[in-house]
Amino acid sequence: MSKQKTVVVGMSGGVDSSVAAYLLKQEGYHVIGVTMQIWQDEEGCQLEREGGCCGVSAVEDARRVAAVLDIPYYVMNFREEFRKNVIDYFDAEYLKGRTPNPCIACNRYVKWEALLNKSMAIGADYIATGHYAKIRRLPNGRMAIANSVTAEKDQTYALYGLTQEQLARTLLPIGDHDKPSVRKIAEEAGLPVAHKHDSQEICFIPDDDYASFVEKDTGVRLPEGNFVTKDGRVLGRHKGISHYTIGQRRGLGLPMGERVFVTEIRPDTNEVVVGEAADVLTTTVKADHLTFMGITDLPEGAEERFLAKIRYNHRGALCTARRTGPDELICTFDQPVRAAAPGQALVLYRDDYVAGGGIIRR
Repeated sequence: MSKQKTVVVGMSGGVDSSVAAYLLKQEGYHVIGVTMQIWQDEEGCQLEREGGCCGVSAVEDARRVAAVLDIPYYVMNFREEFRKNVIDYFDAEYLKGRTPNPCIACNRYVKWEALLNKSMAIGADYIATGHYAKIRRLPNGRMAIANSVTAEKDQTYALYGLTQEQLARTLLPIGDHDKPSVRKIAEEAGLPVAHKHDSQEICFIPDDDYASFVEKDTGVRLPEGNFVTKDGRVLGRHKGISHYTIGQRRGLGLPMGERVFVTEIRPDTNEVVVGEAADVLTTTVKADHLTFMGITDLPEGAEERFLAKIRYNHRGALCTARRTGPDELICTFDQPVRAAAPGQALVLYRDDYVAGGGIIRR
């Protein structure tokens, strides 16, 4: 391994990215640590909670790790990129009654596109992160994100949108480790974040109250509307469509005497459709905004078999994907899948690598 190669490691202040920096230095790379300054204000972000990745505490922890590793460390300002590509996107999707995944947008446009551009500008050869995933060059010559050794922490789903150029400039050093081994490495290396807890929330919404965040951030208060059955019978009033997502059961406030679930959100009529558990099952999922990674394309009219995930913690299910338009495909699953929410990603896998994906529309 050439010691002349320089890698910029995105350091969130957590144990995973810290160990990534440590491992790369051990391999002989010239490592530069960078924390991306993405928080918009001191109060609106997760500043002190353990595991936060976008606040002041993240900078403090990352700086301490960099000092232990004896590597250069910088804070780079990505507020504008984060606002445009993550927060504004998140707001717009929720106002349309969809359920976006801001981490996917952040990975594609901030942690890779923006960070990679700045890193290349200062002469780096690669960027690296602490994601639990691998990068593989396939027999067809393409590069693809591949499953890590740990199914529990695997983060391939959130990286499906990366381009071939980005993958060629990316290192993912902890893809061959599970969480316990990462913590052990950190402990043995004397890293001060070895036992820091993982963050479970969206970094800019630490209280998980998405609807309140969108209302405060945009100044738009969505009107109340009707809860209805799929045949149009009115059951009650809802608080505004941004409060709900497909498959939701809690917080509906409907005295039904039985469990009911959100099965559809109709922004055009401002209705939230509820039904039984069976009503949130489907065998067909339509997606657009397609990107391909391990395969070059799926020609229009063609169909192929994949394992597909419809959300981050979905284990995946076998399906047949058919390309139905210039920017559209439909997956027909062998068995029904639950709560395919518009706005979430549909990610296609072949064997253990990402073939491509898109955004669920229906």
